[in-house]
Amino acid sequence: MKTAVFAGSFDPFTFAHKDLVERGLELFDKVIIAIGVNSAKKGLMSSDQRVESINELFHGKLGIEVTQFTGLTVDFCRKSGARYLLRGLRNTNDFNFENAIAQNNLLLAPEIDTCFLMARSGLGHISSTIVRDIIQNSGDVTALVPKEIIKHITV
Repeated sequence: MKTAVFAGSFDPFTFAHKDLVERGLELFDKVIIAIGVNSAKKGLMSSDQRVESINELFHGKLGIEVTQFTGLTVDFCRKSGARYLLRGLRNTNDFNFENAIAQNNLLLAPEIDTCFLMARSGLGHISSTIVRDIIQNSGDVTALVPKEIIKHITV
């Protein structure tokens, strides 16, 4: 079984994230959406809320698992039996940042490959950071975040 880990803070999980997971399922038998837990960071949603809302979003969809983790992503991959990391790229800045992480991950865990998918047209502008800013300023994010996620956000 080919398993990929799609790791991030997902605060909040956006339509761009959803698209990457769905496209990842075309390449892998299983995609584990792994929410990195950083107790020092206060987000819009707790880690438990993120897990619950993403599970609701993908309810009934085979091949998707949602969980939390701490520590290095490659260590989580090993524990999960995943040989692939799934990452999205929106632009050249993402490429430079993600490439550096991928190169270091290869040093730490040469058996785990990083697979990059380019953002689809119309989704490349979406980032959780921008979405959080819009939400914190009472803006409308219905075009950026699935309704299953929005209902779990508390500001």
